Amino acid sequence: MANHLPIDMSQFKFQALEVWQLAIAITDKLLDIADRLSEDKKYRFAEQLNGAALTISNNIAEGSGSISDKEFAHYLNIAHRSVFENANILVVLERRKIISDNELIYYLEELDKLARKLTNLRKYLLK
Repeated sequence: MANHLPIDMSQFKFQALEVWQLAIAITDKLLDIADRLSEDKKYRFAEQLNGAALTISNNIAEGSGSISDKEFAHYLNIAHRSVFENANILVVLERRKIISDNELIYYLEELDKLARKLTNLRKYLLK
């Protein structure tokens, strides 16, 4: 993943985490869908997706600043639950013919990959 920060800027710990990098990439794509929804005046869907998408990477970032592995694992659990929230929103969008079957399949696969990585990191932290 390309680094979008100027060379002289400090990085936070979460930016080096593979799970956050995957989450932020998915977040970008989900926010693109939310932008499309806003353009189509589907504001409730857009607002819900915006919030749910941001919650994943936000909780990973926030948790990375925790003072203990147990506390970090708690934030990863919240991020994990948000992955499922996003999956549900996308299923609803596909059922309403707002996104295509192919888009749904792609995003569900990406979210599943992220969910597995979150689970694995959480298990590692709780050893």
